[in-house]
Amino acid sequence: MTTPRNPARRTKPLGAALAALAAAGALGGCAVEWQNRQAARELAEQSRPPGSLYAGWRVFQERCAACHGADATGTRGAPDLLPRVREMGQRRFVSVVLNRYDWPFPTTGARTEGAAREALLSDIEQRRQGALTMRAWQGEPVVQAHIVDLYAWLSARAQGTQGPGRPQP
Repeated sequence: MTTPRNPARRTKPLGAALAALAAAGALGGCAVEWQNRQAARELAEQSRPPGSLYAGWRVFQERCAACHGADATGTRGAPDLLPRVREMGQRRFVSVVLNRYDWPFPTTGARTEGAAREALLSDIEQRRQGALTMRAWQGEPVVQAHIVDLYAWLSARAQGTQGPGRPQP
């Protein structure tokens, strides 16, 4: 004589298996989404120049702002750094800052012609406009130690990803 089979007994293992499969599928979807977010964060980090924006801002305020202005946009005695930094990479920036360099006239006035150009050159020669020579910062320990930070802040300002004023520490 055979005993009747219990139909409820058969569905329990099947239901548990389906629930486990659904949970694994849900977790797998989350893991893929998390990995995609992680990759996006990594790409964003890689596209940003290395260094601390806050530390770069501090060094700039201590060593450069007196001549170039608090936001690096220039003063009567020194040029706006943003267009210059926008055109150079980190390696060139480090070389320019640590060694003596010359920026003979502002980039906006460099393309003028005739009498206006001659007047601009005369102002530069008589040191009424623009800095002829910038000191080398190679012997300055604070600048040397934070040159990458300085570039990070100036580059962010030049690219428009950092506004004027103090960045978040």
